[in-house]
Amino acid sequence: MYRTLLVLGLTFIAVLCLLPTIWQPLPSWLSFLSANRVSLGLDLQGGTHLVLTVDIDQAVVNSVEINADELRRELRKAGVKSAKVERLDQTTLAVTLPNDQRDKLGDMVGQSFPNFKLGTAETTSEGMLVQKLSLLPEEVRRIKQSALEQSLETIRNRIDQFGVTEPVIQRQGDRDIVIQLPGIQDPERAKELIGKTAVLSFKLVRDANAEPFAKGTQPVPAGTEVLYELSKGPGGERRKGQPLLVESSTLMTGDVVSDARVRPGDLPSSRIVALDLNARGARLFEEITAANVNRRLAIVLDDTIYSAPVIKERIPGGRAVISGSFTTDEARDLAIVLRTGALPAPVTVAEERTVGPTLGEDSIRQGIRSFVVGGTLVILFMLFYYRFAGLLADLALIWNVLFLVAALAAFQATLTLPGIAGIVLTLGMAVDANVLINERIREELRNGKSARAAIEAGYERALPSILDSNTTTFLSGVILFQFGTGPIKGFAVTLCIGIVSSLFTAVVGTRLIWDYMLSRRHVQTLSV
Repeated sequence: MYRTLLVLGLTFIAVLCLLPTIWQPLPSWLSFLSANRVSLGLDLQGGTHLVLTVDIDQAVVNSVEINADELRRELRKAGVKSAKVERLDQTTLAVTLPNDQRDKLGDMVGQSFPNFKLGTAETTSEGMLVQKLSLLPEEVRRIKQSALEQSLETIRNRIDQFGVTEPVIQRQGDRDIVIQLPGIQDPERAKELIGKTAVLSFKLVRDANAEPFAKGTQPVPAGTEVLYELSKGPGGERRKGQPLLVESSTLMTGDVVSDARVRPGDLPSSRIVALDLNARGARLFEEITAANVNRRLAIVLDDTIYSAPVIKERIPGGRAVISGSFTTDEARDLAIVLRTGALPAPVTVAEERTVGPTLGEDSIRQGIRSFVVGGTLVILFMLFYYRFAGLLADLALIWNVLFLVAALAAFQATLTLPGIAGIVLTLGMAVDANVLINERIREELRNGKSARAAIEAGYERALPSILDSNTTTFLSGVILFQFGTGPIKGFAVTLCIGIVSSLFTAVVGTRLIWDYMLSRRHVQTLSV
């Protein structure tokens, strides 16, 4: 009785799991099932394939620059005001300071900068000491590894908020990241979102009339730089706007942003990005606005000024706004990159492919054709060779396909072309257990046993061989899933689920029908 309830219950659950895939739209009373549907992979529904290269060498340079700034501050705190810190190459700093401050610098490096080691030292003609500091090799390796991992996580967070169903994001080699975005046919927008470094900074505007400095007719004053405001052309394309002379020193960076949301702008179709700052950012922003009333504060993202409003009063509360005549998509993408944080190093597109939906339709058509042809051949062979027992094996095969596809829907798995290959392979393997059982039943009948005894002995003696063969194949699938890449994983998932479902339907499902027949009628012979 319990086996009957188990099989009927699993069949009912499988049909429920498949409803969102085959019945759209679902009625409201079945809305709780809407998430359980089989998604198609990049090779079936089309989409974008990108290979990004992370500039991990630049991540090392960024780390050295940050340490250089920190070392300057520490030297000023220690009273060494005449010290100068410069970066010589990717991993080396040169510190110029009075000769009598050598010991103070050594103690400071040992206590506060343990990732650096003291290198060679020279004395200039003015009597100043030039001390070289080199980043430790193990620290260089750690920074490169961390940059790749952080880039991977940041890109994954951005894509998750972008709304792509079942993306593939994984490492490839020492500095590459492979990204597959099923259903995304606009690779330019995806590349802009994924590759945006999103370095946000707040700087004071020195002079709004920066044309002479931008054209080079006047030298740029020390401690300032020329940046351009974001502007849009008649067709909505982004371009350089008015140049502004801003102070080089950064008052606040994007690491103080705790949240970023899209809000309606002044115009009906415009959008702005509202920033919420953390406690430290709120304190800094209040101090900055209090000390610079009536000055313009430039909000700079990736060396482009998105907005430069006039500070009219002290602004408490930790909220700021970025305006720039954004469309909804532009504002949404900007909010995503600000929420998920900046990339630790620049990324470049090393490879790009766009798979059209037509190719995916051809793949689906070929996959269905192979599924139908393979399944038909298996069904006909079992009917011809085992007669009624073959009919039960075919019923188990249909059950198996039902449970397999339902499991993919329940796990919200992505069906790819290798996954279809795994299903077709499962069709051929699914009857393997029934072949073993039927051959054992034939053998028992030839030995003179009754129908009931032959069935019981056939299932009992075939079970060890069935478990052995399916267990080894299942473990192979687990190994493929653990160490394989995206397409191999899809094949491994369908293979493993198919093995479990075929084992259940062959051993439990067909045995249930045999037991029902033997209990309802007096069976003398078996059609095997």
